[in-house]
Amino acid sequence: MSAVTRRGLLGAAATGALSLAACAKPATNALAPAAPAYEGEVSFDHGVASGDPLPTKMILWTRITPKSGTGPIPVRFDVFAADNNETPLITGMTSAEASHDFCVKVDVAGLSPATRYTYRFTALTSAGDVASPEGMTRTTATSGTTPIRLGVVSCSNWQFGYFNAYKALAAEPNLDAIIHLGDYLYEYGVDGYGSQTAEALGRLHEPATEIVSLDDYRKRHAQYKTDPNLQAAHAAAPWICTWDDHESANDSYRTGAENHNPDKGEGEWSDRKLRAIQAYFEWMPMREPESGNITSAVWRDFTFGDVATIFATETRLTGRSPSIGWTDAVTTSDQTEMKAQIEAHLKVINDPARTMMGAAQEAWIDKGLKASVANGKTWQVIANQVMMARVALPDMSKAFTPEQIAQAIPQVQQMIGFSALGLPFNLDAWDGYPAARGRLYDSVEAAGARLVTLTGDIHSAWADTLLDDKGERVGVEFVTTSITSPGISAYITDVPDLGQRFADANPEVEWHDPDGHGYILMTLTPERATGEFVKVSTVLSTDFTAERVATYEVMPEAKGVSALTRA
Repeated sequence: MSAVTRRGLLGAAATGALSLAACAKPATNALAPAAPAYEGEVSFDHGVASGDPLPTKMILWTRITPKSGTGPIPVRFDVFAADNNETPLITGMTSAEASHDFCVKVDVAGLSPATRYTYRFTALTSAGDVASPEGMTRTTATSGTTPIRLGVVSCSNWQFGYFNAYKALAAEPNLDAIIHLGDYLYEYGVDGYGSQTAEALGRLHEPATEIVSLDDYRKRHAQYKTDPNLQAAHAAAPWICTWDDHESANDSYRTGAENHNPDKGEGEWSDRKLRAIQAYFEWMPMREPESGNITSAVWRDFTFGDVATIFATETRLTGRSPSIGWTDAVTTSDQTEMKAQIEAHLKVINDPARTMMGAAQEAWIDKGLKASVANGKTWQVIANQVMMARVALPDMSKAFTPEQIAQAIPQVQQMIGFSALGLPFNLDAWDGYPAARGRLYDSVEAAGARLVTLTGDIHSAWADTLLDDKGERVGVEFVTTSITSPGISAYITDVPDLGQRFADANPEVEWHDPDGHGYILMTLTPERATGEFVKVSTVLSTDFTAERVATYEVMPEAKGVSALTRA
């Protein structure tokens, strides 16, 4: 075997183009032929990123912006020991091509477990080499009990403010990985969600319209990755990413989305979905499904020594049944009529045929939970997009005076009437798929898993105890607030104790902060799982501070977990 092969030298292909059949993958351990220098000017405008960490492999990503010429652009990548960025341990060649939006994604092999590395890319042009910024990454451990330190983020809407939370997270020391739980970007145009804030800040979406075409999705990804704070977070640690709905369209499911309108010229949902997936695969540092698998089947797991297995799920585009909210089902504020409408709707909600993940993914996670427990991993962590705990609105009639209720608009009056019934309000979460949640809990209990669920989506912070239908504890849930998207307190105003009202009304809610933006710093050890809720002071100015507003922890038990306690 040659010295080149022993060192893991590879010339990986740029991220593959998605077709209706499959998506080509980054090649591993294949030396690319020499290519002539690029006759044109280039720059690295979108930073670098790494992701999907394994003990001996890592995805490395960048995007090269051609200032002139059409490509392909030859690119060298170099991986260094964390304390030596002069002599590469691994080097290889690939290319950036227009067919992949000049994104480069390589699956670097030959790395050592539990090791930090730096890396960079270099574009080879006739005018000389052009180097990218450097990134830091870390492989996972094959065994051992070294603590795992994770950043947990979700819901970063460009138009609602500055990505200050990414900047604060990038400054956290010794991160093993950052988990992004979805809504990495938003599909709306400049006149959509967040437009007033965007106008005030001069932070408008590009392109100006809602993104529908492949070019639209690519341009939106490109805009988000020009943000220096997002670039800093990507360069700080490897990311484990899973999408939610806004990477394609609001409230998406397998066969459609609330914000997809064929009658307005947006075409077939299946086509739009594939375009959104293609752009996501091009622009994100993640592995893609093996050839022959469903294109959207991106569920995958990661083992961090003997401490944890992290299961990154996909709950939108593969197996999710259509969302069925309350808006169309409940059309009156009259309590008697409302109860009749709700009873009819609950029969639909509780249909066992409704799925969140689909049968294939349910089988995968059932098998994976059992294997993780059997292999002696302390924690089974599910990286999950939407709220898993049962959550009902508190009775808002007790929060407002009769005069305030009388002066409220009809929609608010209807909400107040509904809140008195103690029913789950967010059917786009697991509350809208109770039979599927029950099957997942059955898998957790059959495996004897110590379940820690990490959740995004709802733009506010929560610490929850997960209970099965018998009221027995199945696991715990840590819900991160958003990077910028507005939370519940933006819509239910004048209720200063709103978080406590939610906790008082819901047995599964230990703590809720309905306001603010930030992330969770999650530390996993054999003795405990600790979630520190970090909040930034503002997203409307680049001058901000960050503080830890709450810390909750849970201990492993022989089967299952202890009660949540506030540290």
